[in-house]
Amino acid sequence: MELDGRMNEIRAICVFCSSSQSVDELFKHTALELGRELGKKGIELVFGGASIGLMGCVARGVHEEKGRVIGVLPEIFTAKDIEYSEADELIVARDLRERKAVMDQRSDAFIVLPGGIGTYEEAMEILCMRQLHLTDKPLVFINTQGFYEGLHAIFEGMVDLKFAKPNILDMYAMVPDPHSALDYLFNYVPQPPDKKWL
Repeated sequence: MELDGRMNEIRAICVFCSSSQSVDELFKHTALELGRELGKKGIELVFGGASIGLMGCVARGVHEEKGRVIGVLPEIFTAKDIEYSEADELIVARDLRERKAVMDQRSDAFIVLPGGIGTYEEAMEILCMRQLHLTDKPLVFINTQGFYEGLHAIFEGMVDLKFAKPNILDMYAMVPDPHSALDYLFNYVPQPPDKKWL
Protein backbone atom coordinates (compact mmCIF):
# COMPACT_ATOMS: atom_id res chain seq x y z
CA MET A 1 0.00 0.00 0.00
CA GLU A 2 1.22 3.48 -0.85
CA LEU A 3 1.94 5.67 2.15
CA ASP A 4 0.41 8.78 0.58
CA GLY A 5 -3.37 8.86 0.43
CA ARG A 6 -3.76 6.27 3.16
CA MET A 7 -6.88 7.98 4.49
CA ASN A 8 -8.72 6.89 1.33
CA GLU A 9 -7.36 3.36 1.44
CA ILE A 10 -8.21 2.09 4.92
CA ARG A 11 -9.82 -1.26 4.26
CA ALA A 12 -9.08 -3.07 7.53
CA ILE A 13 -8.70 -1.74 11.08
CA CYS A 14 -7.15 -3.66 13.94
CA VAL A 15 -8.89 -3.18 17.29
CA PHE A 16 -7.00 -3.96 20.49
CA CYS A 17 -9.25 -4.39 23.53
CA SER A 18 -10.16 -6.35 26.64
CA SER A 19 -11.48 -9.88 26.83
CA SER A 20 -12.83 -9.32 30.35
CA GLN A 21 -16.49 -10.10 30.88
CA SER A 22 -16.58 -8.20 34.19
CA VAL A 23 -16.20 -4.63 32.94
CA ASP A 24 -18.93 -2.00 33.10
CA GLU A 25 -21.65 -2.14 30.45
CA LEU A 26 -20.64 1.29 29.13
CA PHE A 27 -17.35 -0.15 27.86
CA LYS A 28 -19.21 -2.99 26.15
CA HIS A 29 -21.65 -0.57 24.58
CA THR A 30 -18.80 1.52 23.17
CA ALA A 31 -17.16 -1.59 21.68
CA LEU A 32 -20.45 -2.65 20.10
CA GLU A 33 -20.93 0.86 18.70
CA LEU A 34 -17.45 0.80 17.19
CA GLY A 35 -18.13 -2.57 15.57
CA ARG A 36 -21.39 -1.33 14.07
CA GLU A 37 -19.67 1.74 12.63
CA LEU A 38 -16.95 -0.42 11.05
CA GLY A 39 -19.59 -2.69 9.56
CA LYS A 40 -21.61 0.23 8.17
CA LYS A 41 -18.51 1.66 6.50
CA GLY A 42 -17.45 -1.66 4.99
CA ILE A 43 -14.22 -1.73 6.99
CA GLU A 44 -12.88 -5.17 7.91
CA LEU A 45 -12.27 -5.80 11.60
CA VAL A 46 -9.00 -7.46 12.58
CA PHE A 47 -9.02 -8.41 16.26
CA GLY A 48 -7.82 -10.90 18.85
CA GLY A 49 -10.31 -13.61 17.90
CA ALA A 50 -12.16 -14.05 21.21
CA SER A 51 -15.93 -14.11 21.68
CA ILE A 52 -15.80 -12.65 25.19
CA GLY A 53 -15.44 -9.18 26.67
CA LEU A 54 -15.02 -6.13 24.46
CA MET A 55 -13.54 -8.37 21.77
CA GLY A 56 -16.80 -10.21 21.35
CA CYS A 57 -18.81 -6.98 21.45
CA VAL A 58 -16.88 -5.29 18.66
CA ALA A 59 -17.00 -8.42 16.48
CA ARG A 60 -20.74 -8.86 16.97
CA GLY A 61 -21.27 -5.18 16.17
CA VAL A 62 -19.49 -5.60 12.83
CA HIS A 63 -21.57 -8.65 11.99
CA GLU A 64 -24.81 -6.87 12.93
CA GLU A 65 -24.05 -4.53 10.01
CA LYS A 66 -23.00 -7.38 7.68
CA GLY A 67 -19.31 -6.50 7.90
CA ARG A 68 -16.33 -8.84 7.72
CA VAL A 69 -14.46 -10.08 10.82
CA ILE A 70 -10.94 -11.52 10.90
CA GLY A 71 -9.93 -13.08 14.22
CA VAL A 72 -6.35 -13.88 15.15
CA LEU A 73 -6.18 -16.24 18.11
CA PRO A 74 -2.96 -17.59 19.67
CA GLU A 75 -2.76 -21.36 19.83
CA ILE A 76 -2.61 -21.34 23.65
CA PHE A 77 -6.18 -20.00 23.74
CA THR A 78 -7.75 -22.60 21.46
CA ALA A 79 -8.31 -25.02 24.34
CA LYS A 80 -10.25 -22.38 26.31
CA ASP A 81 -13.25 -22.46 23.98
CA ILE A 82 -13.37 -18.66 23.70
CA GLU A 83 -12.85 -18.20 19.97
CA TYR A 84 -15.32 -16.12 17.98
CA SER A 85 -16.50 -19.01 15.86
CA GLU A 86 -18.65 -16.75 13.65
CA ALA A 87 -15.53 -15.01 12.31
CA ASP A 88 -15.35 -14.86 8.54
CA GLU A 89 -11.70 -15.83 8.89
CA LEU A 90 -10.14 -17.24 12.06
CA ILE A 91 -6.35 -17.45 12.05
CA VAL A 92 -4.58 -19.50 14.72
CA ALA A 93 -1.14 -18.05 15.44
CA ARG A 94 1.68 -20.00 17.09
CA ASP A 95 2.01 -17.51 19.95
CA LEU A 96 1.31 -13.95 21.04
CA ARG A 97 4.20 -12.54 19.03
CA GLU A 98 3.03 -14.12 15.80
CA ARG A 99 -0.51 -12.99 16.57
CA LYS A 100 0.60 -9.34 16.75
CA ALA A 101 2.59 -9.67 13.53
CA VAL A 102 -0.42 -11.09 11.68
CA MET A 103 -2.72 -8.40 13.05
CA ASP A 104 -0.28 -5.72 11.91
CA GLN A 105 0.09 -7.26 8.44
CA ARG A 106 -3.67 -7.50 7.93
CA SER A 107 -4.47 -3.95 9.08
CA ASP A 108 -4.17 -0.41 7.77
CA ALA A 109 -4.77 1.35 11.11
CA PHE A 110 -5.18 0.67 14.83
CA ILE A 111 -7.87 1.53 17.37
CA VAL A 112 -7.34 0.85 21.07
CA LEU A 113 -10.36 0.38 23.31
CA PRO A 114 -9.92 0.04 27.09
CA GLY A 115 -8.15 -3.12 28.16
CA GLY A 116 -5.68 -4.76 30.47
CA ILE A 117 -1.99 -5.59 30.24
CA GLY A 118 -2.29 -7.39 26.91
CA THR A 119 -4.07 -4.44 25.31
CA TYR A 120 -1.45 -2.02 26.60
CA GLU A 121 1.37 -4.24 25.35
CA GLU A 122 -0.12 -4.46 21.85
CA ALA A 123 -0.64 -0.71 21.63
CA MET A 124 2.84 0.08 22.96
CA GLU A 125 4.47 -2.07 20.29
CA ILE A 126 2.70 -0.08 17.57
CA LEU A 127 3.66 3.22 19.23
CA CYS A 128 7.28 2.06 19.49
CA MET A 129 7.26 1.11 15.80
CA ARG A 130 5.92 4.55 14.94
CA GLN A 131 8.69 6.19 16.99
CA LEU A 132 11.31 4.13 15.14
CA HIS A 133 9.71 4.91 11.75
CA LEU A 134 8.97 1.23 11.15
CA THR A 135 5.34 2.04 10.41
CA ASP A 136 3.23 5.10 9.73
CA LYS A 137 -0.11 3.36 10.26
CA PRO A 138 -2.27 5.60 12.47
CA LEU A 139 -2.99 4.74 16.10
CA VAL A 140 -5.93 6.08 18.11
CA PHE A 141 -7.10 5.41 21.67
CA ILE A 142 -10.79 5.61 22.55
CA ASN A 143 -10.72 7.23 25.97
CA THR A 144 -14.01 5.86 27.36
CA GLN A 145 -14.72 7.34 30.81
CA GLY A 146 -11.21 8.85 30.85
CA PHE A 147 -9.65 5.38 30.84
CA TYR A 148 -6.45 6.43 29.06
CA GLU A 149 -5.86 9.82 30.68
CA GLY A 150 -3.29 8.29 33.03
CA LEU A 151 -1.40 6.81 30.08
CA HIS A 152 -1.32 10.18 28.36
CA ALA A 153 0.03 11.72 31.58
CA ILE A 154 2.82 9.12 31.63
CA PHE A 155 3.83 10.08 28.10
CA GLU A 156 3.81 13.76 29.05
CA GLY A 157 6.04 12.92 32.02
CA MET A 158 8.47 11.11 29.70
CA VAL A 159 8.69 14.23 27.56
CA ASP A 160 9.11 16.55 30.57
CA LEU A 161 11.96 14.42 31.92
CA LYS A 162 13.63 14.06 28.47
CA PHE A 163 13.00 10.33 28.15
CA ALA A 164 11.06 10.99 24.94
CA LYS A 165 10.82 13.75 22.38
CA PRO A 166 7.71 15.96 22.30
CA ASN A 167 6.68 14.48 18.94
CA ILE A 168 5.78 11.21 20.71
CA LEU A 169 2.56 13.00 21.67
CA ASP A 170 1.76 13.43 17.98
CA MET A 171 2.19 9.73 17.17
CA TYR A 172 -1.24 8.80 18.48
CA ALA A 173 -4.61 10.41 19.05
CA MET A 174 -6.84 10.14 22.09
CA VAL A 175 -10.54 10.63 21.41
CA PRO A 176 -13.79 10.20 23.37
CA ASP A 177 -15.82 7.90 21.13
CA PRO A 178 -15.87 5.64 18.04
CA HIS A 179 -17.07 8.36 15.67
CA SER A 180 -14.13 10.59 16.61
CA ALA A 181 -11.72 7.67 16.22
CA LEU A 182 -12.88 6.93 12.70
CA ASP A 183 -12.86 10.62 11.77
CA TYR A 184 -9.23 10.78 12.89
CA LEU A 185 -8.24 7.69 10.90
CA PHE A 186 -9.96 8.72 7.69
CA ASN A 187 -8.39 12.18 7.83
CA TYR A 188 -4.94 11.01 8.90
CA VAL A 189 -2.01 12.31 6.87
CA PRO A 190 1.43 10.72 7.53
CA GLN A 191 4.03 13.18 8.76
CA PRO A 192 7.61 13.28 7.44
CA PRO A 193 9.88 11.32 9.80
CA ASP A 194 12.11 13.21 12.22
CA LYS A 195 15.55 11.66 11.63
CA LYS A 196 17.04 13.19 14.75
CA TRP A 197 17.21 10.93 17.81
CA LEU A 198 16.53 12.23 21.32
